[in-house]
This record gives sequence, C-alpha cells and structure tokens, in this order.
Amino acid sequence: MFTRVFTSTVIGINAMTIEVEVNVSPGMGMFLVGLPDNAVRESQERIRSAFENSGQRMVGKKVVVNLAPADLKKEGSSLDLPIAIAILGATEQLDAESVKGYMVAGELSLDGSVKPIKGALPMAVEALANGFKGLILPKENAEEAAVVEGLDVIGVGSLREAIDFLNGKPIAPTKVVVNDIFEEKANRYAEDFADVKGQAYVKRALEVAAAGGHNIIMVGAPGSGKTMLARRMPTIMPPLTLEEALETTKIHSVAGKLGTEKGLLTQRPFRSPHHMASAVAMVGGGTNPQPGEISLAHNGILFLDELPEFSGSILEVMRQPLEDKQVTIARAKYRICYPTNFMLVAAMNPCPCGYYNHPTKECSCSRHAINRYFNKISGPLMDRIDIQIEVTPVELGEMTDTTPAEPSSAIRERVVRARAIQSKRFEGIEGVFTNAMMNNAMLSEFCPLDEGCTTLLSRAMERLSLSARAYNRIVKVARTIADLEGSERITTTHIAEAIGYRNLDRETWGNA
Repeated sequence: MFTRVFTSTVIGINAMTIEVEVNVSPGMGMFLVGLPDNAVRESQERIRSAFENSGQRMVGKKVVVNLAPADLKKEGSSLDLPIAIAILGATEQLDAESVKGYMVAGELSLDGSVKPIKGALPMAVEALANGFKGLILPKENAEEAAVVEGLDVIGVGSLREAIDFLNGKPIAPTKVVVNDIFEEKANRYAEDFADVKGQAYVKRALEVAAAGGHNIIMVGAPGSGKTMLARRMPTIMPPLTLEEALETTKIHSVAGKLGTEKGLLTQRPFRSPHHMASAVAMVGGGTNPQPGEISLAHNGILFLDELPEFSGSILEVMRQPLEDKQVTIARAKYRICYPTNFMLVAAMNPCPCGYYNHPTKECSCSRHAINRYFNKISGPLMDRIDIQIEVTPVELGEMTDTTPAEPSSAIRERVVRARAIQSKRFEGIEGVFTNAMMNNAMLSEFCPLDEGCTTLLSRAMERLSLSARAYNRIVKVARTIADLEGSERITTTHIAEAIGYRNLDRETWGNA
C-alpha cells in the first residue's frame, strides 16, 4: 500500500516542503532513498523502537521510504515522526486520509516520546503558505509555531498521542496572542542606563548611535565602563516590529537558540561572542549549515569586546556583511544567505597595556606597540564605523553622586521619535531605514549643508587632521543629531557635535 505525508526541511532560515512517500510491498527490510543524511538514515532504528514502545508493529514486509524532491539533501531528525506516520498509514494502522491537510515534523525517542526540533517557526510559515490547515509537531515547539496565524498547531508529546489524534481523538490547537506577548515582554530589561554613574558624553554618543543605526567603537582603559554601557544598548533601541520579531525568531529557531523564548522574540538580540570564536561560529556555515553570530544579531546588536584581539581574518570577513546586510555561505553543494542587519558596537583598550591617555596611570607601551595595536583593525573596517569615542574612567565624585541618572525609557523615547522621522524620510526607498544606510546620492538630497556648516567641517578636517573618509560619516551623524532635536536643517551645532565623535581619526591616536 502507498501513503504520502508532508513535512519540511530548513534551508537557510526558510523551510521547504518535503513529501514522505512510503510504499509497502512483499519482501523484507526498510529502505530510505532521496538523499537522506546520517541522522535521517538512523531514523529507522528510532522508529522501530518507538513502534515497539507505543503498541504498534513494524510489519515484516519491504518498506520503501522516498523523500522528495530526491535531489535535495535531507538533514536532521525532524523527519522521524512524518516517516513513522506514513509507515503506519501504509500498513493500515491508522487512517491515512486523516493526515491529509497536515504537515508533520518531530524527532522520536526510543520510548515513543516526541522531542523538540529546530526551525519550527519557518516550518509553520511554509505550511501556511502551501495551504495546509495544520501542523503536527512536538509540544515544546507548539507556542513557537502558533505565532503564525491561520494555522492549527497541534502539539503532541508522543507517537501514541499523534496516532490517537489522527484516529479521531481531539487535541485543542495551541493559540498564541502575539500582542499579549509584546506587551508582556517587549520592554522588560534587567539592566538600565539609570545604573550608570557619570559618562554623560558616552551615553549621548550611544543615544545618537541607536537613533541613526550607526556603528560605534568605544576606546578606553580597563574598568572605564565600556562593557557596562554596551550591554545597556538594547534598552534604548526602538522596540521590534512584528515583522522584525518574526524574522529574528526564525533565525534563532533554525539555530536552536530560542532558549526560554518559546513563542516569539520580543527584544532585540544582543550577541557578544568571545574573541576566540572561529570564523564559522561568527559568520555561519559548517557541514550542516547554521547561522553565525552576525546573523543571530540580526535586527539587534553585535558587541565585539577587545576588538583587536579578534583574528584579522574574522574582522575582514565582516566587512561585506556590514555593508550588504547579509552574508552568503557558498559551498560546493549549497549556497545559503543569512540576513545580517545588525548594529556593531565595539570596544577596545587605547594600547596593549590599556593606560594610554589615562588621567592617573602611566602607559608603558612604546609608540611602535601602540601603532601595531591599532593597525590590527584595518582601514576598510574602520570605514564602516561612524562614531568613535573615548571612554574615560569615572571620577570618585560621580561614583558617589546619589542623583538619579536618566533612565533608558526616557532615552528610548527620543530614539523612537528620531527613527520615526527617518522612516518617513526613506519611505519608498528599498533597503534603507536609518541614516547610517544612506549612500552618497542620498547625502546630497537629505543632508544639504549651508555655508557655515561647510566652512566648519573644512576647518575641522584641516585642524584635527581628520581623514577624508570621516567627511560622509560626520554628515550622517549630524543628520541623526538634527533628527533627535526635530530639526529639518543640519546646523553648525550638529556638525560640531558629530566632529567630536571621530576621535580615532585624529593624529594623536597611535602617534603619541
């Protein structure tokens, strides 16, 4: 007897429908065809044991399982449950007609229980897009998949439970109210800028960076608060939109990184990889392709602490994702694109010992050592960082000050207003959402400078020995500062503040 059950497999951050065809005929043995990987091949033994412990039988006949399309490699263990259901249908141990209209996914344990899988959200999106009325999958993944409206998500805890459902025993579909999730979790953070004493100048720079989507690097001695400030950046970023939340959740679902967020990611991700991370861990790929850290930071923040300690190859490979907002993993047998629209926040010491320009401690580094330290970061990478600021240690008086600092919520309100201005400005322009994304043509259109601004900028570039690449960066940042003030025009005040955020372009750094 022949039976067909539909499932899906994840490719990149999207799913693709797979047909599980089972034919039972006289003979012996079970045969899997259709480019299954080792995990899929091993499903035979998991299915046999699950049958024995669920009161089912593996008939003594020839069972051929075809996974179509046959030219696409099938990976992972999520095919266990659909293969098992198809075999039961082909051997008339359940009503084969009952599974029509459903997509099925799940990993089987030897005792017949169903284990959670990766990529439940992309599978639910694929099921809805292809007209399926429901998705049968592990209970642990039900809330994640139920974010997709218009699809009956049936969570099962065991093969026995799935069989009973298909034989007519009802299971209530899992329901998730997306708006309730946002209201409950969206703006709840354990950290707040109100905790940070002093550092008003740095907090202002971080506000400008968040408002315009600008990449930023902080240079300061150990203990000056760089990491503390960076970790509070998500608290002042605009809340995720539903579209951004779905896309971000898909990436984390595929990577198996959702953790306790069983439904929907409602806060912008903050990724802080160690400088010893490999290139694959950072960029993505591998034998079984997975998103890397730069994709897990999509729609959020990628924090690189001790930036010069990262290998040169990793820093260079990040240049293209920073520019194109996506990374392409190309191998002999596959080509996958992962989105990488993140904001880069980097931190570094001013020299190898960490105390160059320190107000109280003496630096022990030679000029050559400082130059070599800074040269670990290439010019093309620094070109993609709009704001460069120095973080100085907090003085004792500021540390003991009991005056409440400005909370993150107040800063976020200003950031949201500035982002709204940019959304209106770039309406209808594909792929441009913030000031940081503007190209040269857009600078001429949206950032006209009067004579006073041009004169100030020219003098600053000459007197401070700013590099030529700093010009456009300063104008972009000045546009964001104007947006924060609700000003249509860029004034000399905005230009002057933006110039102050180009510390590393000055001759004093690395040439003391």
